[in-house]
Amino acid sequence: MSGKNLMEKITPASGWRELTVGAAVYGEGNSVFFNTGEWRSEDPAWYADKCRHCLLCFPVCPDSSIPVVGGKRRDFDFGHCKGCGICAKVCPFGAISMSAAEKEAAK
Repeated sequence: MSGKNLMEKITPASGWRELTVGAAVYGEGNSVFFNTGEWRSEDPAWYADKCRHCLLCFPVCPDSSIPVVGGKRRDFDFGHCKGCGICAKVCPFGAISMSAAEKEAAK
């Protein structure tokens, strides 16, 4: 990863001429610059007391939202988790559950 946001010049106010051809994403690793967890329709819950750190959940997460430190998983990166539930389906210990997302009240 280059560490540079290759899409930094594209903003909500950008016109169609400023977008990439076919709205293609260019440059690897740019997801760290965009918090997309607000798209979630279901929230995951991680139960550390049930987790055996088998790490079966880690490789199936399409958004890399399950941090692993020193061979142990940590709580979700809610800034990027989309709530797909794949991790809950693969967990053999019931350490992950999914529930309807709680949205912030309109201000």
